Amino acid sequence: MSTPLNTELVRIQPWADDDLSLLRLLNAPVMMEQLGGPETEEQLLARHERYVNKDGQQTSKMFSIVLLPDHTPVGSIGYWDRIWQGENVYEVGWSVLPPFQGKGIASAALALLITRIKQERRHKFIHAYPSVDNPASNAICRKLGFTLQSECVFEYPPGSFMRSNDWRLEVASVHFPIEKVREQLPM
Repeated sequence: MSTPLNTELVRIQPWADDDLSLLRLLNAPVMMEQLGGPETEEQLLARHERYVNKDGQQTSKMFSIVLLPDHTPVGSIGYWDRIWQGENVYEVGWSVLPPFQGKGIASAALALLITRIKQERRHKFIHAYPSVDNPASNAICRKLGFTLQSECVFEYPPGSFMRSNDWRLEVASVHFPIEKVREQLPM
């Protein structure tokens, strides 16, 4: 088991041009196993351009997850608009590199992201769709107060289908300060 990290050292920062090397690490076969496999270089570059968001669209925002004080990039997290069952919602997703998994980093990063989303209040609900075969991501949703709605078939990437859990969090019901979340994480 990994040694828990002091999660006060976890930060999310807007995705930048120099995060392409991190995206290449996150595209490794072991990281993409439940997401349809690694992308081609062309697909990866296109995704990086969307993440950088040079056109300033407000329907999605991606962040790198970094550890302080050295600003070590360890993963990605973000949110985007989606229509789910006829309703406009936020969808969230995250990925943390294997050496940094199991230390509370993804939970801390998601708590920070939820705080940002809460400030927007464009949609009532946040959804996450981790694979039913991903106990760690499902545990993160549970830990942060998401409610399991149902199992569903989810298409990601286009043309690839997986069994996922539909977790939902009502944005208006999110009242936790990040410090409270950090108190609940393993230290």
